[in-house]
Amino acid sequence: MQDNKNELVPGSAGNVVERLKAGLPVLALGVRSSRTADIARLAKASGHDVIWIDLEHSSISIDAATQICATALDIGLTPFVRIPEREYGVIGRLLDGGAMGIMAPRVETAAQARDLVEACRFPPLGHRSAIGTLPHVGYQKMPVTAFNEAMNRSTILKVLIESPVGIRNIGEIAAVPGVDMLGIGTNDLTAEMGVAGQYQHASVRQAHEEAIAAGKKAGKPLMIGGIADAAYSAELIRKGAAPFLMTGIDTDMLLSIAQARAKQALESINHQ
Repeated sequence: MQDNKNELVPGSAGNVVERLKAGLPVLALGVRSSRTADIARLAKASGHDVIWIDLEHSSISIDAATQICATALDIGLTPFVRIPEREYGVIGRLLDGGAMGIMAPRVETAAQARDLVEACRFPPLGHRSAIGTLPHVGYQKMPVTAFNEAMNRSTILKVLIESPVGIRNIGEIAAVPGVDMLGIGTNDLTAEMGVAGQYQHASVRQAHEEAIAAGKKAGKPLMIGGIADAAYSAELIRKGAAPFLMTGIDTDMLLSIAQARAKQALESINHQ
């Protein structure tokens, strides 16, 4: 944290953005199938800095998501939630329940970014509904102004650019006050561009480079995800993309280890 006031809030919300600005890696574990707080403890035990819960591509409830987020807070992880597209009304409930970061998919205009900022921030920076206290501050009772300021500082808004329209407007989006981080969803972007899965297509490379330039100009970390090519991801980081490293999603990890264990079990029989 950059000042003592931010130390009221556990986790490392301020540190996530500052680490990325300094070019230091941040490890993030995605959650799509887990429903209990144990996944936060597993993320911590495996050296992750961030846990992010995907409500865009899962049936996880708000209640389950906030239970995981609150546990992450208690053990020093920074919890993010990716909201369903354009569902701004859910943001306050997630932040009230323990989330520190909001990932907003398919942002295409500065106006949409401003709507998100207003949903994430208490007045005078936004229109988030007032609440007495939150788990983020250990349910301390604080003067309203001090509480709102602390929570505004400790909330991270990450907007995801996933379409050619978003790429065209990324400079204006990045410049919106209250947008803390930017991300490129390359899987969706390549599909929208008519080159699905072609991460290194010339037009996709150009989009990535334009996005990196916009992030640098705005002084905000920009991460590029959705790329299966580790070498190309490393190249983008060398060019200035933020090292916000999404190590995987729980569903994919479980499938991978289950396949490996099944293979191992069969091989143990065949080798006897």
